[in-house]
Amino acid sequence: MDRLQVFRLKKPGSPVIYACAVGTRIYNSEGGLVTSHQVDEWRIIPFESCDPFENMAIDEAIFKAARQRKMPPTLRSYGWKRPAVSLGYFQDAEREINCGYCRDRGIDIVRRPTGGRAVLHGDDLTYSLVAGEDSTHFSSDIVEIYRIISECIIRGLEKSGVEAKMVKEGRPGSGGSAGAFCFAASCKNELLADGKKICGSAQVRARGMFLQHGSLLIDFDPVAVCAAITTKNTAMEVEKLKASVTSIRKSAGDNIGIDTLCRNIAAGFEEVLNIRLIKGRLSPEEETFRDSLLKSKYLSDQWNMKGRGTKNEH
Repeated sequence: MDRLQVFRLKKPGSPVIYACAVGTRIYNSEGGLVTSHQVDEWRIIPFESCDPFENMAIDEAIFKAARQRKMPPTLRSYGWKRPAVSLGYFQDAEREINCGYCRDRGIDIVRRPTGGRAVLHGDDLTYSLVAGEDSTHFSSDIVEIYRIISECIIRGLEKSGVEAKMVKEGRPGSGGSAGAFCFAASCKNELLADGKKICGSAQVRARGMFLQHGSLLIDFDPVAVCAAITTKNTAMEVEKLKASVTSIRKSAGDNIGIDTLCRNIAAGFEEVLNIRLIKGRLSPEEETFRDSLLKSKYLSDQWNMKGRGTKNEH
């Protein structure tokens, strides 16, 4: 018969957790299994809607501080104060985006520090994760990092009433001018719901750290996407996107609010990675990085429209 031991687990400044050991297994007072190693504590920055340029500056500021090993792994979720198209690092704005349409309708264009294709933001929840490749949870394999993060998001979507699955092999794009749109194609380990893409992600890595951010579609308007991102807004292009892209609202209805969705996604990361997320905010140094990046980079037409070639500035 296993021997039962009851004891207290307590870390400085944290509440007491009662736990019991049965044989070699340790369970906390809520019935959860506690592993033999200490549960990692990560920072989570609560949901906030910012303008497009600040959103990118914040993500890169967190990434920059992490590369200096000054902050813990950080999960952030955010919205967009106004519609915007975010471009992948290497995309050609004039060739792949309908810049005139965007300017006429007040749709901002911002270039991401990550690769990938363009996304029309507004009806989406964006997440970002900054962590180390050498942690116990990840590796230097970019495809494996995508897979692990996708597992976390799948768990969060499941809690939100959306059944999502990972793409085992890359799916070809819809072709045509919609090819500049992130959701027009699915890469390995990205997420589908009802056979259609629901989340698109992109990544950048430097000095043993990575930044991955991605867009979860809450709603989807293929006509608006074709007008802003493609060079020709035809009925055929719209139908192609309808056939390949879906949204949380279409899969789960209107019952999931943004706060609930954020909580569920965070819970997915905690459960899959066996971590504890602690609410935090940007450090003073990260705020300084953000302000500097806004001024020198993300508020600059040179960066947003032209980029800086293929040189890796990270």
